[in-house]
Amino acid sequence: MAKKSISELFNFKDKIVIVTGGAMGIGYGIVERFHEAGAGVVMADIDEKVGQEKANALNTNEVPCVFIKTDVSAEQDVVQLVSKTIEQFGKIDVLVNNAGIFPQKPVLEMELTLWDKIQAVNLRSVFLTSREVGKQMVKQDGGVMINIASIDALHPSMVGLAAYDASKHGVWGFTKNFALEMGKHSVRVNAIAPGGVATEGVAKLSQGSAPAAMDMEKVMKAFLARIPLGRMGEPDDIAMATLFLASDASSYMTGKMIVVDGGVLLN
Repeated sequence: MAKKSISELFNFKDKIVIVTGGAMGIGYGIVERFHEAGAGVVMADIDEKVGQEKANALNTNEVPCVFIKTDVSAEQDVVQLVSKTIEQFGKIDVLVNNAGIFPQKPVLEMELTLWDKIQAVNLRSVFLTSREVGKQMVKQDGGVMINIASIDALHPSMVGLAAYDASKHGVWGFTKNFALEMGKHSVRVNAIAPGGVATEGVAKLSQGSAPAAMDMEKVMKAFLARIPLGRMGEPDDIAMATLFLASDASSYMTGKMIVVDGGVLLN
């Protein structure tokens, strides 16, 4: 294999990338970095207003960014996402399974509907998108998939995230097994485990009713105190790890997880 220069390794010109949950938070940070690196990006999200505005702001003739409204837990939506991407761009080089939700509720107080929703958005979606994009990557004889898991796939962060933790353990298990399945097709499948990341979703956890907001503020302060690097992560911290896993700089990696947590799991 010919050795590539650093600039060649991280040049995504003419590559097509799908990012689920791409309208905000970690997902949008990933969209921005891939677009900057020259990739055409398909932003898949359920929030049409925000997603369309952000895609329009990035979209250019040279480097396209398009929005496709998608409920990643719905099979037909995912099938449509992939078919529309192929129709417009003819291929898919990278899939980033980022969409996820993290409502907090103790198991003893949890309704079945909430449990099922978390599993559907966080885990079923990874199966659906990976299956549909995987079919295309087999035809192309190559591609890269990156699943955004969580440090909670390795160790619980706090009470109230049992359903979330179960879903992210599932994402990590799926990543490893699907990597076994897809290796023979030159498709690499890896995962990233973010720690605490400052996103709109995290901010909302501290903006509820007064008692709940105060409790969450205490939890976040305690979590921050456990981080050796002394700060919460930013979406761009995860985006840069995603670029690495999508690039040829990680060409001998599959079925692996990169932990991006500021060192919190050291405690």
